[in-house]
Amino acid sequence: QVQLVESGGGLVQVGGSLRLSCAASGFSFGSYAMSWARQAPGKGLEWVSGIYSDGYDTYYADSVKGRFTISRDNAKNTLYLQMRNLKPEDTALYYCAKGTYLEATMDLSDYDYWGQGTQVTVSS
Repeated sequence: QVQLVESGGGLVQVGGSLRLSCAASGFSFGSYAMSWARQAPGKGLEWVSGIYSDGYDTYYADSVKGRFTISRDNAKNTLYLQMRNLKPEDTALYYCAKGTYLEATMDLSDYDYWGQGTQVTVSS
């Protein structure tokens, strides 16, 4: 029933920008925090950014702070990640995830549903 579908990934040059989207359905989207996480080749899953249920409060991993912006449009049941000044180390499969609370956390165990991911590749 719960579905999360990421889109917007692709190939981008170093320093470029990309906007990821996550279309959500099957639950009360505006009642839950959401996050983005990523998995680089050969690496574990890394929490990237989270957003409060109403979109007011946002949180970022140090590695992306100042470059990425998370947002949501609850009327459209959509989560976004605007990525700017991309670096090769940002190359990863990016997932959106549904939280279990109003507040976002960086603990991935707090997220109970995950999308299939969208690939972001930053070329040097």
